[in-house]
Amino acid sequence: MPTPMTRRGAEKLKAELQRLKSVDRHAVIQAIAEARAQGDLSENAEYEAAKDRQGFIEGRIAEIEAKLSSAQIIDPAELHADGRVVFGATVELSDEETGDLVIYQIVGDDEADLKNSMISVSSPIARALIGKEEGDTAQVMAPGGVRSYEIVKVRYA
Repeated sequence: MPTPMTRRGAEKLKAELQRLKSVDRHAVIQAIAEARAQGDLSENAEYEAAKDRQGFIEGRIAEIEAKLSSAQIIDPAELHADGRVVFGATVELSDEETGDLVIYQIVGDDEADLKNSMISVSSPIARALIGKEEGDTAQVMAPGGVRSYEIVKVRYA
């Protein structure tokens, strides 16, 4: 099943994959070679640490490759959703209780970063927003109870 991902998220994963393959993998191979040169491997902490790091790097490479192979890459600028909230959209919301404005972009699970106003498509707030349009109200179950947000603006950028 395809996993939605923004173009920016895919590029970020591709850059990490490139760094892991071209820099980190070679550095850990060098560290293993240097540790082997020290002799007895049974009590060689540097060797064990390098082997652990190699396992992590190879695991992360496999994980990223799997994510990219199943990714459905979506460019928000190419969306035409007639003002509806969809994956990749940037949504300006007004908290109906406090009047506070917040802006979120709905992104893939791996891209979510609340500090940068990027929320996962599988988060409760994103699920409440999907399919709605400007002027609609979304009810979101928050830790403090149900919150109501009015959708002020929807952008695809």
